Amino acid sequence: MATATMTVEFDLGRWKVPVEAPAWADVLTMRKVEPLAYPAVAVRAALADPMGCPPLGAVAAAKIAANPEAKAVVVISDNTRPVPYRGDSGIVWPVVSALLEHGFRAEHVTVLVATGTHRAMTGQELAQMLDPQVIAAGVRLANHDCRDRSSLRYVGTTRRGTRLEVNTTYLDADLKILTGLVESHFMAGASGGRKAIVPGLIGEDSTFIFHGAEMLAAPGVADLVLEGNPCHEEALEGALLAGADFIVNVTLDRTFRLTGVFAGELQAAHRAAVDTLRSYAGIPVDRFYDVAVVHAGRVGINHYQAAKAGVVGASALRPGGKLVIAAHHTDVDPIGSARYRTLLHLLKLFGPERYERLIMAPEWRFVPDQWEPQMWGKVLAKVDPRDLYYCGTGLEAADYEIIPGFDGHTLLPEAERYGKEPAELGTMMGAAVREAVRRHHEREGRRPRVAVLADGPYGIPVVR
Repeated sequence: MATATMTVEFDLGRWKVPVEAPAWADVLTMRKVEPLAYPAVAVRAALADPMGCPPLGAVAAAKIAANPEAKAVVVISDNTRPVPYRGDSGIVWPVVSALLEHGFRAEHVTVLVATGTHRAMTGQELAQMLDPQVIAAGVRLANHDCRDRSSLRYVGTTRRGTRLEVNTTYLDADLKILTGLVESHFMAGASGGRKAIVPGLIGEDSTFIFHGAEMLAAPGVADLVLEGNPCHEEALEGALLAGADFIVNVTLDRTFRLTGVFAGELQAAHRAAVDTLRSYAGIPVDRFYDVAVVHAGRVGINHYQAAKAGVVGASALRPGGKLVIAAHHTDVDPIGSARYRTLLHLLKLFGPERYERLIMAPEWRFVPDQWEPQMWGKVLAKVDPRDLYYCGTGLEAADYEIIPGFDGHTLLPEAERYGKEPAELGTMMGAAVREAVRRHHEREGRRPRVAVLADGPYGIPVVR
């Protein structure tokens, strides 16, 4: 089936990948929003005029007045999130410098990585992610470890039954500051705010209900949804139990430039950020599509993280549609942890319905990472595995024995398969799109309605 084509550029952070798509496809993008002209000025202005609480300098000064040896903790995300932590848009150094200016000693300030259940960041990774001034200031850098019981303390039990254990470095700080990016999130509705604590700083056992099968199966668990979303409500209740004095959250545009800085009290600042995000990240569409093409953006460092792109892409599809996913895997393990591999293989063997019944069964013992195959199950509930084209760098043929879906590499000449460079993604994606269009045309007798989600997991189709 010969068709006219166009080229759409996929932005994967440091890499731009051109992808060939049918000329008639709808290219879905977030509403254009102007980035802040002077981001560094905007960050410091937000700290000086926050929402719902005094300026950061006044908060810091009050803590030092009460205790000259006060300790502060500044919570940051790990490198699976494109948070601006260096350069003109950097949000950590302005915070740290404000603490030092108002009496906190450098050795009493900890920059704490909210890893959640992810692996610890290396010193080299932190040096690459943070502003050099943060490192030079001599503050302490630390990773949360959800499996180190000695570094956790019980703070209470939520109404849904989560027995919440939180990082002691965080709890013992006199001044608790959260930072993060507010972007769409397929479980909690939006990232940022309360998620820096829950799940960012909690013990592995405390994820059992927050990431439990029943909660993630609830209808309110979706991108850009807070009201009636039990995942959001549980995270917020847990964060309030642990406490936070100040947050600094940001929003970004489709090219990762700063569009807003929201500082102040936890709920007020986060809500304002989500309202801003929703105004341009939601993409109104008037129909479901037969074929959706999406990429995993900067977040797709491995298959585990690429689930976000899968869920977003599937949301634009009619049941039985075809989905093409591109992800450039840069993590040491391009699939994910050993547990994730095992659970993902269960999903592939059992299918989404049986997998969900299994992890909801009374005799099932909660296994960390079980939530991400459950989210992939939401994709497979709409898309037959034969119609899920997964195009990921860094993978081997044997990996596709575990990964549900069609191996996009098999559409390339044999000598070009299973590379690690992003350049092959464009060729592979173009071939996968052509194959999906051809198969649809053969089965349905008409050309498919095709959506290209140019912003990957960051732009959310909202079918009206």
